[in-house]
Amino acid sequence: MSEVYKPQRTVSAIFQEQQQIDSAIRRLIDRGIPQDHISVMGKNFQSNTRITGFITKKDVILGGLRSGAIFGSLFGSFLSLLTGVGVLFIPFLGPVVAAGPLSAVLLGAASGAIAGSAGAGLVSLFVALGMPEEKAAVYQTRLEAGEFLVMAEVPEGKSGEIQLLLESAGGQEIAINTMTLPRPCAGSCNSPEDLSPEVRTHLSPDAQTTFIQRYNAVLTETADAMKAEQAAWETIHQEYEEDENGVWSKSKVTV
Repeated sequence: MSEVYKPQRTVSAIFQEQQQIDSAIRRLIDRGIPQDHISVMGKNFQSNTRITGFITKKDVILGGLRSGAIFGSLFGSFLSLLTGVGVLFIPFLGPVVAAGPLSAVLLGAASGAIAGSAGAGLVSLFVALGMPEEKAAVYQTRLEAGEFLVMAEVPEGKSGEIQLLLESAGGQEIAINTMTLPRPCAGSCNSPEDLSPEVRTHLSPDAQTTFIQRYNAVLTETADAMKAEQAAWETIHQEYEEDENGVWSKSKVTV
C-alpha cells in the first residue's frame, strides 16, 4: 500500500513568465508532489483554445466572484496537468485563472472573506490561511502586475528541497508557510461534523446536507476529491444565496 501523502507546509513563489510555470510544475510532479497539491494563479494566461461558456464582462460585473466557472484543462500543457481550472473575479485583480486546490477554495468558503474584505482582495484570504500579511500583499501586487503564483503543499521535511527547486525554475518571493489549503472532508463526508470548519461555518444546516450529498456522489463516481469539492460548491451556488454574514443559507426560488 502506498504511503498517504501528508502535506504540512506550503511553498509559494512568483513567476514572471508563463513559460516558467510549465517547467516548475513538471519538476514538482517529478519530485513526488501530487497534482492535487499544486496550485497556480494568474490573470494573463494565453490559450490557443476557444472556451465555450467563458464568463463575459457582464457576468463579472453582475456576479462578481460568484460567477466562478470550473472548466477542463484549457490553458496549455502545464495547466492540463492540474485538476480544476477555474475563472473567477477577484477584487482589484479582475478575472483570474486559478488551477488546483486553490480554485476550489476561491469558489467556495473563501468567497465571503474576499468579497467582504474592504478592498483587501486576496490579502485577506492568504492571511486567513496563515500567510504573513507582508508576503500576501506582495503576492497580490505581483499578480495585479500580470505575474503568476505557484503554490505547492509539501511534507515538512521536503520544504527546503522544493524551495530550491522553485528558485532554480525562476521563482521569486519564495515563502514557506505552515499553511495548507482547507479540504471539506478527510475522505467521504458522513455527517456535518466531518466537514472542515472553513466549509461548515459558511453553510446553513440545509446547505451542509446538500453539499455533503453532492460531494459524496461525485467522489464515489470519480474518486477525485477536488472534483467532488468543486461540484459540491457549484451545486451550493445554484441552489442557495449568501446572507449578509457570508453563509450560504437562502434557498433560491425557482420559477
